[in-house]
Amino acid sequence: MNAPLPPQALAGSALAEPVLSVAALTKHFPDRPVLRGVDFALAPGQATALIGANGSGKSTLLRCLVRLIEPTSGQVRMLGRDVPALVPRALRQFRAEVGIVWQRHNLVPRLSALSNVIHGVQARMSCPRAWAQSLAPAAVRDEAMTCLDRVGLADRALVRVDSLSGGQQQRVAIARMLMQRPRFILADEPDASLDPQTGEEVMSLLLNLVRDDGLSLLVISHRLEHTLRFSDRILGLANGRIALDTATARANATGLRQFFDEAA
Repeated sequence: MNAPLPPQALAGSALAEPVLSVAALTKHFPDRPVLRGVDFALAPGQATALIGANGSGKSTLLRCLVRLIEPTSGQVRMLGRDVPALVPRALRQFRAEVGIVWQRHNLVPRLSALSNVIHGVQARMSCPRAWAQSLAPAAVRDEAMTCLDRVGLADRALVRVDSLSGGQQQRVAIARMLMQRPRFILADEPDASLDPQTGEEVMSLLLNLVRDDGLSLLVISHRLEHTLRFSDRILGLANGRIALDTATARANATGLRQFFDEAA
């Protein structure tokens, strides 16, 4: 079982400059407002779980953080950048430092696991040969193999992705994300389509990246047991705002269920 950060480590990280700070963030769609003034800040090196009822705006919030959806108003500062102010070229450079893991793996089914992982290098360098392992430079192939090894799939490198299990495909997607050399990871329910054991393995893998590489993680979680086991901090979104903010060590399943009941 992965242990949470000790209290002294959490206290020390709280003194560091936030890796992400959000202030008065709103997002209004034509039919309704979704985010009504979201405020929070994350210290570096922590795993933070974002919870909330279906339709509460969790995925919208993640997309707004990297401007895959443009916020209506508010401030987002991540990795030392004023995200809303970034021009297109600077925005691309910023996104290269943010690894994103979606529910859908977004892999190329007919290509091998290794080729799919190699695609991740395109986020941080111009490499027109980075489409397949047969074309990629040796250094890129070697790094991709290292990323596959980190997710336990080095022995499946040359296997077509569409012949892998759902859990293995999610691991390939995480390895591809590692090819970006990210500093911050956003994950949108990465265990949602997986069976309980495989989902636990994927969540453990993400937490280990935080611990081993000093990364920061903000993960949307829909399984309370994973929220409690694989995070240091829990944020709860309700009515378009952060309605819950607690250290995981002080949380329990009963309290989280009560949050969902009250937010419904």
